[in-house]
Amino acid sequence: MPNKVALIGCGAMGGAIGTRLAEVGETLTVFDLNSAAMQTLVDKGALAASSAAAAAAASDVIILSLNSAEIVRAAVFGEGGVGEGARPGSLIIDMSSIDPTSTKALAAMAAEKGLRWLDCPLSGGAPKVLIGELTVMAGGTAEDFSAARIVMDHLCANFTHMGPSGAGQTTKLINQVLCGLGFMAVAEATRLAQDAGVDAEKIPVALKGGRADSAILQEYMPRMAVKDYAPTGRIANMVKDLNGAQDLARLTNTAMPLTALCAEVHRLMTAAGLGDADQAALMEFFEGPDPEGIPT
Repeated sequence: MPNKVALIGCGAMGGAIGTRLAEVGETLTVFDLNSAAMQTLVDKGALAASSAAAAAAASDVIILSLNSAEIVRAAVFGEGGVGEGARPGSLIIDMSSIDPTSTKALAAMAAEKGLRWLDCPLSGGAPKVLIGELTVMAGGTAEDFSAARIVMDHLCANFTHMGPSGAGQTTKLINQVLCGLGFMAVAEATRLAQDAGVDAEKIPVALKGGRADSAILQEYMPRMAVKDYAPTGRIANMVKDLNGAQDLARLTNTAMPLTALCAEVHRLMTAAGLGDADQAALMEFFEGPDPEGIPT
């Protein structure tokens, strides 16, 4: 029997999540302030709600896919928010990437309303969710983690309970540190290969299975070599996540010098007008400071 699922946030990632849930036959009710984004999912079989509260009232599980802690707070606890419509005991699965401190506060606010909260940030992006192969790290109770599987098993190939509320978001920040440094390393190595006269597109083939191999190397070096900047992930989003990692490092007194450098390069790219460009556009950092004419 299909599950009754609400999806709040139908942007690039939310739209992909909704597409996957509609394709596997879940009863999906969606809400987004952008009516065009919502209509895209309606065309795929979802039901449109007039508010987040109305979407939640029609559902047992509520998925959030939003851009910041402030937006999550407003969508759940603001006027017309999830909290006004959700039945006691409803499970909120927050697939947004926000900071762990805010997540813990939001989970506590939800508990006061009799709602359950699981932070479930993701890795893999839209391409992976469309085939049900996301990597998702969860924070919350073991009971809520188990309950979330009725929906998350449609979306994930790897769904791991990391600990109490906030642990999922902390793990996502660690993921983003590794990814941000990986993107920088691959861009730098691509530039070195090209300057030295080696075909950079062959390097992932040559290194496949070795210690230097990675998903980022295999996907991004061929794209960087030919300046294929078709968007799959925005530099500005990485800035947000690296900022979050640095905030957490200050709280824990953790030294992260490589992350600091990586964050500064991403900020420079954003200041140069490339915040909406794909991570592959980090190649332009090694090409010089003028981004004019770069496809975004």
